[in-house]
Amino acid sequence: MKDLSIIVPLFNEAESLPELASWIDKVCTENKLSYELILVDDGSTDGSWNVVKGLRLGENGSLHGIRFRRNYGKSAALYHGFEKAEGKVVITMDADLQDSPDEIPELYRMIVEEGHDIVSGWKKHRVDNTFTKNIPSKIYNATARAVTGVKLHDMNCGLKAYRSDVVKDIEVYGEMHRYIPYLAKNAGYTDIVEKPVVHSKRKYGKSKFGISRFVNGYLDLMTLWFLSKFGKKPMHFFGLTGSLSFLAGLIITIIIIVQKLIAQGNGLRFRPVTDQPLFYLALLAIIIGVQLFLSGFVAELISRNSESRNTYNVKEEF
Repeated sequence: MKDLSIIVPLFNEAESLPELASWIDKVCTENKLSYELILVDDGSTDGSWNVVKGLRLGENGSLHGIRFRRNYGKSAALYHGFEKAEGKVVITMDADLQDSPDEIPELYRMIVEEGHDIVSGWKKHRVDNTFTKNIPSKIYNATARAVTGVKLHDMNCGLKAYRSDVVKDIEVYGEMHRYIPYLAKNAGYTDIVEKPVVHSKRKYGKSKFGISRFVNGYLDLMTLWFLSKFGKKPMHFFGLTGSLSFLAGLIITIIIIVQKLIAQGNGLRFRPVTDQPLFYLALLAIIIGVQLFLSGFVAELISRNSESRNTYNVKEEF
């Protein structure tokens, strides 16, 4: 078994790949680490795949290339890389040379010697534009820490190290690569620490960054939170909210009717129930409550029928 599996997702990074591969090989050779370099070409259109096929590594390394027919996203690239990884420690990093391969030995040591499940890189001193990346990144990471309970300053840093069984026990899909530490935590891997790492300016090509990344990040975070809390027990969410909505509507309706009857019985002026907008809002709350409650039943049936096997991770066995 190799000491390391180094997974590098890439999209249109032809210029940086030779330097990156050479740098990784130099670091691993100097530290006597056997490794496999897994390059996942996520539908590049700039000739990156031809560069991948032409790369040569030293005696300590072996090269494995994966090429997608089109661009599927970083999560898909990492998922396939994790499937192929055979090293004791798995390290992920970006292909743009902003992540330094010089960090690899220490990341490896922290997993092997200190026994952590995950070591996440922290770009403590970023070289990005302050207003377009730094400030949104701080807000995003503060929200992620509050929601997930994983105390990382840079959840989305591409430079991370994992024990091999961690990446085999989680499923990365959609755009969930941002929240791999949270996925691992939900799978029972709670020893997650971070390490400040060097962040360099992009040397080749152009950034794939866009404002939609933060919007999608928040939506994905809410999805993950909901699935982790209610994915196996949807009735706990839909049933509770439906019941509250139904009861609120029912109580308001009863109050309106009672007030009308009291006023009518005392010969006072009263407003017909059907002339009051609040009555219709109460009816709407009742209807929504019933629909949510029934949705919970349907979701619960789907959840039960879709569980063809128990997906529980066994930590120890004798």
